[in-house]
Amino acid sequence: MDSNLKLKSGIIITFIAKYSNIIAQLIINSVLARLLMPEEFGVIAIITVFISFFNILGDMGLGPAIIQNKSLEDKEVSDIFKFSIIAAVLAAVLFYFFSYFIAFFYDNSIYIKLGKLLSFSVFFSICNIVPSALIYKKHNFKLIGIINISINIIVGIVTIILALKGWSYYSLIVDSILKSIFIFILSFIFCGIRIKKGYSYSSIKKIRTYSSYQFSFNFINYFTRNLDNIMIGKFLGSATLGYYDKAYKLMLYPVQNLTNVITPVLHPVLSEYQDKREMIYNTYMKVIRILAYMGIFVTVYCFFTSTEIIYIMYGKNWEQAIPIFRVLSLSIVIQMVLSSIGAIFQSTGYVNKLFSTGVVSAGFTITAIIIGILSERIIILAAGIVISFALNFIQCFYVLVTEVFNKSFSKFLMELKNVVVVGFIMVVGYLLIWNISISNIFISALVKLIVGVISYLIGLIITKEYKALKSLILK
Repeated sequence: MDSNLKLKSGIIITFIAKYSNIIAQLIINSVLARLLMPEEFGVIAIITVFISFFNILGDMGLGPAIIQNKSLEDKEVSDIFKFSIIAAVLAAVLFYFFSYFIAFFYDNSIYIKLGKLLSFSVFFSICNIVPSALIYKKHNFKLIGIINISINIIVGIVTIILALKGWSYYSLIVDSILKSIFIFILSFIFCGIRIKKGYSYSSIKKIRTYSSYQFSFNFINYFTRNLDNIMIGKFLGSATLGYYDKAYKLMLYPVQNLTNVITPVLHPVLSEYQDKREMIYNTYMKVIRILAYMGIFVTVYCFFTSTEIIYIMYGKNWEQAIPIFRVLSLSIVIQMVLSSIGAIFQSTGYVNKLFSTGVVSAGFTITAIIIGILSERIIILAAGIVISFALNFIQCFYVLVTEVFNKSFSKFLMELKNVVVVGFIMVVGYLLIWNISISNIFISALVKLIVGVISYLIGLIITKEYKALKSLILK
């Protein structure tokens, strides 16, 4: 099976699994948003930031390195898994005691209790790194989808029941712990790993260079993605963080759930062709165009329908999240395309370039966050985040296109010029109905969706991109 067929097969399977999961998650989160207060979500958002950090410490880039290296034997994989278990124990213990620092930093003793409980989540999440990577390496995307859907639904129901019984943010803590435990158990059972006797450090040496660059990038990317939550929670309060976190996560739904249909498949499939750069570039350009055209539709629709989306998803208690979501939605198309770039650096073996671009990206994002915090206005911070994503897009793709593929960056950008045209035509369509007011939020959201679809299709026809996209998808 050639790369295009493998990629398409993986995408179709991932699409079905992902969107079944999206529907379940949207329902669960909508219910929880009506049962819990912004302050409670803010508390969990803060400690989740630090969980991500300790997961990165325990990960050490092992997962992508296992996928990339095609010469690993069963004994070497067994040794890497044992190493990850040791790392999981150390990370969980460190997080257990680190919860005291979190409580001191935010002047709230509740983080000690929450941190001790969530150390179990840290342990099982790191234990799952190797089993999950093995499943991806075998291109068993269907199995991954089934595991995630079943566990999210079952645990989500339990979380809702606990919230109804007044468990407050503890219901969200139980959610995190149960998901990490069950995902690890099922992944371990089905990954096919064979535990061998003894242990040799040579297996780690074999993937050390690749994994160290991957770990370094993950470490830098952690601060890029989470410093906003840390600073908002400290200086602007947990309630403000609750609004921002909900708006940000809602914005990430299309980014994660549209791109994650494609990007998890890219590295496992394209890594098999890591010496054929031209083939990877041509395949990737098709992926970029699809992501860009999906992204521009979602971006414009979310911007003009931000009020309806927040009210439908979370209820009127979350009104203050509307302007934050509206601003952040401008970055959706950028993030959808940008989020796929890591898999290409990985599959071509250029994880050193992934790290260097990550350092520059961190500089842009940190600057934007500091300016936003100093202004004490969450909208300015959100706008700064959007601008930083745009700058990151330019520098990341410049390095990828010119230094990895030896192509012209200007020609690359010209491939995407019609995306801007289609987006502009959609904006015009929405401005034509700007003064029309519909009291029912569901009908309003539907009308705006229809207007968006019509103007989007008109844009595709005017730019003659309709046939090109059809051929890309069906080819």
